[in-house]
Amino acid sequence: MSLASLEWGRTNPTGGKARGFSGLVIDMPLVVLLIATASVGFVVLYSALGANTGLFLRQGVRFAFGMAAFFLFSQVPPRYLRIWTPWAFFLGVALLIAVAIEGEIAKGGQRWLDLGVFTFQPSELLKLAAPMMVAWFMHDRPLPPTFLQVVTMTLIVMVPAAMIAEQPDLGTAMLVIAAGGLAILLAGISVRVILASVVLAAGAVPVLWHYMRDYQRARVFMFLNPESDPLGAGYNTIQAKIAIGSGGLFGKGFMNGTQAHLEFLPERSTDFIFAVMGEEFGLLGLLLLLVLYLSLVGRGLWIASQAQDTFTRLLAGTLSLTFFFYVFVNAGMVSGILPIVGVPLPLVSAGGTSMVTLLAGFGMLAAIGGHRKLLAP
Repeated sequence: MSLASLEWGRTNPTGGKARGFSGLVIDMPLVVLLIATASVGFVVLYSALGANTGLFLRQGVRFAFGMAAFFLFSQVPPRYLRIWTPWAFFLGVALLIAVAIEGEIAKGGQRWLDLGVFTFQPSELLKLAAPMMVAWFMHDRPLPPTFLQVVTMTLIVMVPAAMIAEQPDLGTAMLVIAAGGLAILLAGISVRVILASVVLAAGAVPVLWHYMRDYQRARVFMFLNPESDPLGAGYNTIQAKIAIGSGGLFGKGFMNGTQAHLEFLPERSTDFIFAVMGEEFGLLGLLLLLVLYLSLVGRGLWIASQAQDTFTRLLAGTLSLTFFFYVFVNAGMVSGILPIVGVPLPLVSAGGTSMVTLLAGFGMLAAIGGHRKLLAP
């Protein structure tokens, strides 16, 4: 039995059975890392919420649902994930169409479906379904993909991304593009295709700029020069950098962040919670969180390296690198090296649908690692 994965009921390399309960697969490294990272997140979130126990407990319930999704998906053999992928993808696209027709409008966007008991953001489903569809498409095809196959995979990603951007939700659309794009890159496209894609992307910038909303253009301008409007569009970036810088090496201490608790730092429990941690726990606290994140990414890439078919290799690698992308974008926008796009900090920021989606993705990683075939030495 692998030291990196605790599995009960799986046939071992010698032909016997591992001890325990039949069929149960648990990837202990992932479980420990997820709980450790979420624990750090809960400490920071409690402070960011101003010790509001009601909102804090609500986040705990979300995490419980997310871990339930993790354990549920971890028990699903990857072949069933592959079979269900087209259904999940087209269901997600259909739900995006439903949002465009009957979606709930809130915070300046039409992004949610009201299911009576709770509201649901279908775009979160595409964060998983889009890269899964790319991996499904390439499963029975030789690698690297041909030019026409790359075009097909690009359409698979861009169609739902364009629908999400229209809501408007540029941050989630960018994450869907990143997840799908990483899956395409991992398929092994040639340097010429990469260069052609870069040229096409550069040519599309004027078109994208034309269709961007005024507030989206303002974010780009503020990224380039936030000090030009310190009390307006540049306020968020400036206050976040002040919070991180004022924390120094060791931070000001738990619940002692002045930028957060004196209401200078906006969206401190969601998009800008990275700045709260920097202010209260300093550089060392941020480094601890980043080490946990990198450990999760490393575990995911190890699982990808052990996968034994195209679908699982592409999916595991994409899920791992997409998680790293989420962290990089949030930390980058809070520290001022990237534009503000509204991407939450994984396992730390307050949020419901994104938390469940993220942990479901890690459940798929655990399934890929736990259900891989064992070869006798």
